[in-house]
Amino acid sequence: MSVVPEVSSAPSSVQPEGLFQRILLPIDGSELSLRALATGLELAKTFGAKVLILHVVPPFNSVAYMTEFLAATELRYSQHAVQSASRYLDQATELARQAQVPCECHYVFGERPSEAIVAAADEHHCDLIVMATHGRSGLNRLVLGSETQKVLMRSRVPVLVCR
Repeated sequence: MSVVPEVSSAPSSVQPEGLFQRILLPIDGSELSLRALATGLELAKTFGAKVLILHVVPPFNSVAYMTEFLAATELRYSQHAVQSASRYLDQATELARQAQVPCECHYVFGERPSEAIVAAADEHHCDLIVMATHGRSGLNRLVLGSETQKVLMRSRVPVLVCR
């Protein structure tokens, strides 16, 4: 004989724990990614989870001519990209602090953000990814691709997609 616990519709002060312990929150600095970050922080607070906030910096791409000029341009790009990543992550860290959610922040250089996101989820043993989608459709989606779609296809953990 099995016993089915009674389910109450009254609000409970008991918070669910253990479902998610480490949540990956990739951000790109856009308003959409910050809204997904807020959703991820709410979930983390609800489940008592820690978060890993990740920003993927695309590497400098160029045609290989005028080597000295391009080397200087690549260095400036890298410095600017790291400053932008730090700014995004500082903002995300402050939001996590305000939500009282423990967080760790990283940025990585990568040509394929979806691969970097899936690799970070594996490497840091995340059990959920919460990310935004820009909601492109038609030709824009075909030409630009969808990093979120690629994460959905490759991830071994659940992915919550926010719009």
